Amino acid sequence: MNRRSFLILTAAPLLAGGAVAQSGPPSLSVRQAYDGAKAGTLILVDIRTPEEWADTGVPVGAIRLDMEASAFEAWLAALRLENPGKTIALICRTGNRSSSLQRKLAGRGWRDIVDVRGGLLGNPGDKGWLAEQLPVTAYP
Repeated sequence: MNRRSFLILTAAPLLAGGAVAQSGPPSLSVRQAYDGAKAGTLILVDIRTPEEWADTGVPVGAIRLDMEASAFEAWLAALRLENPGKTIALICRTGNRSSSLQRKLAGRGWRDIVDVRGGLLGNPGDKGWLAEQLPVTAYP
């Protein structure tokens, strides 16, 4: 076996392991989030702003917590204490902010926080809450 073949054979498992380690954050489809909230197995948290809530309505069963508010993380911690053992599912407009926030919170040691892919409006990879025709309530 030559040196190049040896390097390829020894590097392949490392590269495969690296791909697994870099998989995305835990997430749910909008349908899974709706079903979980309806069943009471998870807490759905709409992290958008009041202007966005007014624009599209709020997913039925969601708790509104504006992620831009200074007390956001304290409110989220209180919500977690009130609902021990339940997963918290974060939803935003398209899934970008909720995914980013999920990773940020996981980096701070938060567990059982998941992203709702596609959010309210959807994105190229995932249908959103509205496209799936899931129910919303008007805000305010």
